[in-house]
Amino acid sequence: MKSLYYILFFVIINSVYFLVICQNVPSPRRQQTSKLVGTRLYFFGGTISSTISANEVWYLDLSSSFNISKPPWHSDVAMPVGYNFGTSCLSPIDNSTVFLIGGRTWISNTNVYLNTASLYKFDSKISQWTTPTINNFNSSFETRNEMQAVVDNYGKIFIFGGISHGNDDNITSTAYNDMNILDITTMIWSTQTQPQSVLINVDYTATLLSSGLIVYIGGRRSSTANLNNISQVQIFDTKSYTWTTKSASGSIIASRADHSAVLTQDGNIIIYGGSTYNSSKINYVFSDIAVLNTNSWTWSVPSVSGTSAPPLSQHSAALYKNYMILTFGATSATNLYTNNIYILNIQNYTWVTTFNIPSTTNPAKQTQSNGNSSTDQANNSSSNLYIGIGVGAGVVILAVLGFFIYKNRHKENFIVTSGTSKDDCFREAHMSTVYTPGIPPPEIYAQTPMY
Repeated sequence: MKSLYYILFFVIINSVYFLVICQNVPSPRRQQTSKLVGTRLYFFGGTISSTISANEVWYLDLSSSFNISKPPWHSDVAMPVGYNFGTSCLSPIDNSTVFLIGGRTWISNTNVYLNTASLYKFDSKISQWTTPTINNFNSSFETRNEMQAVVDNYGKIFIFGGISHGNDDNITSTAYNDMNILDITTMIWSTQTQPQSVLINVDYTATLLSSGLIVYIGGRRSSTANLNNISQVQIFDTKSYTWTTKSASGSIIASRADHSAVLTQDGNIIIYGGSTYNSSKINYVFSDIAVLNTNSWTWSVPSVSGTSAPPLSQHSAALYKNYMILTFGATSATNLYTNNIYILNIQNYTWVTTFNIPSTTNPAKQTQSNGNSSTDQANNSSSNLYIGIGVGAGVVILAVLGFFIYKNRHKENFIVTSGTSKDDCFREAHMSTVYTPGIPPPEIYAQTPMY
């Protein structure tokens, strides 16, 4: 009897596990790169353990409302390599092609480093990966990572600084302050050597303003302990290819690296999280929100309501409509991998648990797709099929086990005596036998049908 209960317990646990897997949810991670393409928020790669960088591609479907406890995750075709610490840009030419630049690349699902990181191209319309040919490529960029790229309206991608993999403890000789530029209309690469006054920068945020200025906030240089002063904002002019530094006033914001930044429609930059380091490892993780006004170059800390997001570093952030969406990342020095979603309504700086499409939004834009409806249907059908199979199998198994348990609990106890009838003796062959204390057990012949 006990064995049946053990079996039932085992089946229930495994059924629950199977159903969770079938829900199509990405594993916890950090160090991924992300890009908003229409109503899809894509995530590429990321570190999922101390030895494995994923080659997975996931996206959130932002075309309809959802609760953050049940986000609309979808998986897409995997990358050709494991990938982390890279950066990505969306082509302004077709608004559907994503370029992944730099980063650390690995043989998929292994800890074997490939020592090459140049450029990958993802066509979100047909879910296809290619490696484009680049003219005049800068060979020193092959192992470059931990930087951010931006792209202007003309298809020029700007990538500043970064480091080479394997020198996190002392990046002085392997960190860079050069500006690499890729024109995706011609696939020609160029490198601009910067004056020494331009600081080496790693793990910063880069934000392109409508004026053509790229704003670089925070980051680190020379070593993981040497953080750039966040109140000294480096700015690159994409029109004149010149640098300036703005001294931001206002609230005192702690310097940090691996934070996130989004640009609002009124030209403000909102940063979240980030961390300090101790010997290349995360030391302290921030959970504050700060806003940089790019007209007055002043920092402010807004009053925020709702249940706050936890500290986050090496996470992703994107702005869609009036929502800042935070995903994945490390929350502390010991909790390095998460897969939760947090949403901040930037209109009133309130943390919310439900993503709602504003009623004033153009319906046509809300239903925008990337021409990938067949892939969506296939993914949804596949996911629903797996869930259906899991639920159906679980119900059938539980029903069968319940039947056997019911039969076992309702078996009749039968005392075998020498006067047992023919029919009763046949019944005894598959019924339990109870012996009365003090009465000798029946003879063997009493357990054999008599005719």
